[in-house]
Amino acid sequence: MRYESAIDVTAIEAVDTHVHLEQDSAGRRALPQLFFDASAKYFKTDERTPSVDRIAELYRQHRMAAVVFTVDARTQMKHEPNSIDDLVEGCLRNNDVLLPFGSVDPRLGSAAIPEARRQAEDLGVRGFKFHPTVQGFDPSDEQYYPLWETLQEFGVPLVFHTGQNGMGAGTPGGAGLKLRYSNPLLLDDVAADFPGLPIIMAHPSVPWQDEAISIATHKSNVFIDLSGWSPKYFPEALVRSANNILSRKLLFGTDYPLISPNKWLNAFAALPIKDEVRPRILKDNAVELLGLGQPGAGTAARNHGASDA
Repeated sequence: MRYESAIDVTAIEAVDTHVHLEQDSAGRRALPQLFFDASAKYFKTDERTPSVDRIAELYRQHRMAAVVFTVDARTQMKHEPNSIDDLVEGCLRNNDVLLPFGSVDPRLGSAAIPEARRQAEDLGVRGFKFHPTVQGFDPSDEQYYPLWETLQEFGVPLVFHTGQNGMGAGTPGGAGLKLRYSNPLLLDDVAADFPGLPIIMAHPSVPWQDEAISIATHKSNVFIDLSGWSPKYFPEALVRSANNILSRKLLFGTDYPLISPNKWLNAFAALPIKDEVRPRILKDNAVELLGLGQPGAGTAARNHGASDA
C-alpha cells in the first residue's frame, strides 16, 4: 500500500491543510480521553472523532481537498496512537479528496528516523505533523536535528502546532502540557538550519503572532496555516499582513472536526481580504506548496521566496 493522489485541482475550490483523524478503524485514538473531552469543551464541538470516510464525504460535498493527519505522542502521553497505516489506507481509498501526512514521536530518538523513512518511502505520506506541546519537546533542540535532516531529504512540508492549545485547556495545570514548546521562535532555528525543509506553522500563533509573521516574512521556507481559530478572532496584524507581505505564505485550514469548514469560511468571508488574495489563501498557495497535480510533492516550497509574498 502506497498513497498516490488522484486529486484534480481543477475540480476543487479549496484545500483545507489542517484536518485531524484521531481514531482508526480499530477504535484506537490518538490521545487519552481526557484530552478529547477538554478540547471538545474548549471548541464546543459535538462530533469529535469522525471516520476517514466521513471526512472524505464532507469534503467532497464542499468541493475541497483536505490534508489529514494525527500526532504520535506515545512518550509524553504514555498512550499508543492511532495507526498511520490505517490513516494512509483510508486516504488512498478517498484519494480524490484526501492527502495523508505522517507523524513520528521525536522523543523516540534514533528509532524515529527509520519510521519516518518508512512512512515517506513505503506509505507515500505527503508531509508530517508535529505538536511540540502535546509531544513534549523543543523542536530547536539539536538532539532532534538528525530527524529534521532526514525529513529534509523528502522535501515535504512539516506542520508544527504553534500558539495556544485547546488540548488540556481548562484542566489543572493544563494536564501537564507546556505551552512554551509551541512558541514559533523555536521553529526559526529549525528553518534557518534546514533551509530545504518546508515548515508550516499551524494556527494563528496567539500570543506570539508578531513573532510568527516575522519568521514567515524572513524565511522563504516557512508558511502559516490559519486553522484552529474562527477568522473573526484573527489578530489585526495577521489580517493586515494577509493582504500584502504574507499573501503567498498563508494557507486555509480549519482544524476539523474542532471547527467545521462552513463555520470557518463564513467568518473568513467577512474579513477585509483583497479579492485577488482570497483564492491564494483558500487554494493556490497549498496547491503549489503540496505539489498537487505534479510529481515530486512539496518541491515547489524550496523555491518559494519571501520576495513573492
